[in-house]
Amino acid sequence: MTETVEGVDDAAAADADRTRTYSWSDPLASFAEGAGLSGIEYLRAMAEGRIPWPPIAATTGIYLGDVEEGRVVFTLTPQEFHYNPIGSVHGGVFATMLDSSCGCAVQSLLPAGDYYTSLDLSVKFVRGMTKDTGEVQCIGTVTHMGRRTALAEARIVDGNGKLYATATSTCMIFRAGDK
Repeated sequence: MTETVEGVDDAAAADADRTRTYSWSDPLASFAEGAGLSGIEYLRAMAEGRIPWPPIAATTGIYLGDVEEGRVVFTLTPQEFHYNPIGSVHGGVFATMLDSSCGCAVQSLLPAGDYYTSLDLSVKFVRGMTKDTGEVQCIGTVTHMGRRTALAEARIVDGNGKLYATATSTCMIFRAGDK
């Protein structure tokens, strides 16, 4: 015998369409493909689809748009699968977008063979996002570029310019000729 509770079958049916499937390219093959490119050439090739996106883009739905020297713009349209247990976009999604923007802004200034890694990320949340927010942009800019470290900042804004979060980051730079 099967016992049902009123409304449970309806809820189960509604959840049946809450699935998400995605695929990605080999990230090491993409990295190797761009090995001889400067940072800005690599990022532009990715933004234009000439080099496959990294797996994190498919996982999060955060994609690189504009790329200039020292400045990048990522976009995200928040979805229900980004939600935390309290019904809004998880802070980790914000942080991922901010970290990507800061790091790639730094990468856009690096010559071929040089690379970076994030040393820190300080995030300030201003307001929450939901699936009703619509597309947001995260603009990352370099504020200081040194030989060993770079400083960058990023901000997430909606289509009306409303601020959702900011971040600052320090990146360590590894130069091709250094050991």
